[in-house]
Amino acid sequence: MTEKLRDVTDSELAVLDVLWEQPEATIREITESIYEDYSASAHATVQKLLERLEAKRCVIRDRSGFAHRFRAHVERADLIGRQLEVVADKLCEGSLTPLLLHLAGRTPLTAEERRLLKKLIDRK
Repeated sequence: MTEKLRDVTDSELAVLDVLWEQPEATIREITESIYEDYSASAHATVQKLLERLEAKRCVIRDRSGFAHRFRAHVERADLIGRQLEVVADKLCEGSLTPLLLHLAGRTPLTAEERRLLKKLIDRK
């Protein structure tokens, strides 16, 4: 996905989480994954969320079958990057450095995470 990602809400993110876990799903399957009890109102809510995500180009709908199937059109890593850029713009004048330093300082990093972070720093 080459164009800038639009922000997604927490509810939309819940739908994307389901689609990142399984390659494609119907509205009913997504609804059953998100809600403990399936209901018509929960189904309608997920349907609306999928319409919004489709308009944002975050999901793709396959209309070839009776029950439409949806799949994620945005990768989790791309969405994470976009959301971090939004936070950096709002809180850090566009710089990711304060954000990264804060996160790295608060969370114990595994040896592999430290290795990857060092590799990224050395590349830049």
